[in-house]
Amino acid sequence: MSYSIEAQGLEKTFVKARSIREILLHPFQRADRVDALRGVDLHVAEGEILSLLGPNGAGKTTLLKILACLVLPDEGRALVGGHDTTDENSVKRLIGYVHSDERSFYWRLSARENLRFFARLYDVPSPRIESRIEELLARVDLLGAADRPFSGYSSGMKQRVSIARALLHDPPILMMDEPTRSLDPASSKNLRNFILEQLQGRDGKTILLATHDLREAEVMSDRIAILIRGRVREIGTVSEVSRWGVHERTYKLEVDAIEGPIDGPFRTLTDERVSGVRRLTIALDEGGTLDGVLRALIGAGAVVRLCDRQEPDLEQAFSRILEAESEEA
Repeated sequence: MSYSIEAQGLEKTFVKARSIREILLHPFQRADRVDALRGVDLHVAEGEILSLLGPNGAGKTTLLKILACLVLPDEGRALVGGHDTTDENSVKRLIGYVHSDERSFYWRLSARENLRFFARLYDVPSPRIESRIEELLARVDLLGAADRPFSGYSSGMKQRVSIARALLHDPPILMMDEPTRSLDPASSKNLRNFILEQLQGRDGKTILLATHDLREAEVMSDRIAILIRGRVREIGTVSEVSRWGVHERTYKLEVDAIEGPIDGPFRTLTDERVSGVRRLTIALDEGGTLDGVLRALIGAGAVVRLCDRQEPDLEQAFSRILEAESEEA
């Protein structure tokens, strides 16, 4: 398999900033250090969307900045498009970096003027600049507002300008740091559709997406990597990660509200009575079968109204992984 992004043993530590008061009171005290990344290994295949999922402070932005040649790692190695990230010029020609820092634009200029400025920084050939800007403004649906000052744009419009800027030199690899942050639900949905349908679906771009939105990671990703306290704790498809820590099969049942306990090859997790119906959530015993459960219920005089397999949930898996990390810490 050909990889667009490879990270091997990446480590990064930052010195924690000290206040003026702390410096004056303890001038010779060594500053605390924060481990942002602790031995990160990661591979992203060509044309894949991989989401970095984790709480704030997990190291997602630091990892993206290392891969985008904005920060040097203390240890380890990273390859982007086959080039080591120490080869800054080669890597930057292959990537587009999307982030939500609005200060990186000139607020008094229009979207068109901002893109014209950055196109020259990105070495887009002069004869191609105007047509490329026009094409991108159309793709992000900003042609009608292209000549308005950037300062008057909504958060969603500013984010679309950021995506257009990242696409100016048509890079095969995109790195996106919380692209839907601060967007309303409708704008977030439109942006996700644009990423899936056009950037990946039409253009076949490789996308590394950092987010702490579980739903966003679930609907957009080919694979997800859960990053906690600078370490990749789990990586795989949504289905694979959702099964983390799950060692039993569970079912949701609705039966006529018969009285008393029901014995069978299962363990009852929840037992509720609502409007004459008994709602059960059960986990099969080792070696137990659904057929055995149904026989036990029918033998107890129950009429089974509903029987659904409970699929593992990404949110629950994420919580289990966080708990496991806390216990280890």
